[in-house]
Amino acid sequence: MANDLAQRAPDYIRAIAPYQGGRPIGEIARRFGFREDQIVKLASNENPLGMSPKARQAMLEASQDLGRYPDGNGFELKQAIAKKFGLPENTITLGNGSNDILELVAHTFLKPGVGSVYSDHSFAVYALATQAVGGQSVVVPADPKTLGNDLSALAAAVTPNTGVIWLANPNNPTGSFLPGAEIRTFLKDLPGSVLLVLDEAYTEFLSPADRYNAFDWIADAPNLLISRSFSKAYGLAGLRVGYGVAHPDVTDLLNRVRQPFNVNSLAQAAATAALFDEDFLKTSYDCNQAGLVQLTKGLEALGLGVMPSRGNFVLVDLSTRQPNAKPIDALGSKVFDALLAKGVITRPVGNYGLPNHLRVSIGTAAENEAFLKAMGQVAQTLWP
Repeated sequence: MANDLAQRAPDYIRAIAPYQGGRPIGEIARRFGFREDQIVKLASNENPLGMSPKARQAMLEASQDLGRYPDGNGFELKQAIAKKFGLPENTITLGNGSNDILELVAHTFLKPGVGSVYSDHSFAVYALATQAVGGQSVVVPADPKTLGNDLSALAAAVTPNTGVIWLANPNNPTGSFLPGAEIRTFLKDLPGSVLLVLDEAYTEFLSPADRYNAFDWIADAPNLLISRSFSKAYGLAGLRVGYGVAHPDVTDLLNRVRQPFNVNSLAQAAATAALFDEDFLKTSYDCNQAGLVQLTKGLEALGLGVMPSRGNFVLVDLSTRQPNAKPIDALGSKVFDALLAKGVITRPVGNYGLPNHLRVSIGTAAENEAFLKAMGQVAQTLWP
């Protein structure tokens, strides 16, 4: 009977391959017999410094009233975002992480017969969100040099059946980046019936020279939504809080399908405080910049290719170590498994069409050094 019931689910639901996150520290410690404090996790693009002290204090204060439902409209957090970025509050939608915003977009603007477009090697949730509502995904080739978004290919793939274009900047998992001016031109040329979702989960890690303000485009771009996250630079990954900014008409629609109380009280309080902790944000940025240099130099010294990254992670091309050796199939997974046995968690990206690559999050200086040491040992074993 259970199987009969399952068969009644739509084909596009039964065909979904569930999202696989980075392996938890506890799981790897149990599996390999490590203490948890011996594990180095560089798998999920988390902030190695943890959370802002101001956010922690605000969360603890909010914990005194957990018998009450959270503010379903997120009044204080919306006010804080509006103040921080000079936005009208009716342009802001809160989400249970920025993934929630992406899901809301899919439920609002996609359906069978209306699909989405995105580049190869893009964030896995774009495909999952599209498929979950029966929309068709159109995946265009990535830029061969950067492995990131190709705006010309995206534009050429738009049809009357396109509802959404997903565009991450910087892109995950490649770390590639497009100047704001290029995205602005791309947006102006899009049909007004196509929503551009500009996923800026890693924007806080951009250098001052690379930064642009897409929020300024909202007033004359009713087909733009910008999603942001508190999980990365702000260090609130465990609390799950993000937000989207769009024209009020789009925001209104998203709130019609948004779950009541989708952002819990602790997350709202912590995010409100974190937003204005500039010292913590700067420390996180500086730590990331130093770690980016450390990992890049260390990996290149091992003969491994590193894609230029604007995020808090690097994409490692493992195949550069074996140009004259017999190719190793699914190299990323093999290196991932070998590193796990040494207590280092990274992220294989074969599911992104990159079977010979590994994504490595930037950690503290000590964590980065531990990874480089383990990577050197693995490299000697694979390519003696």
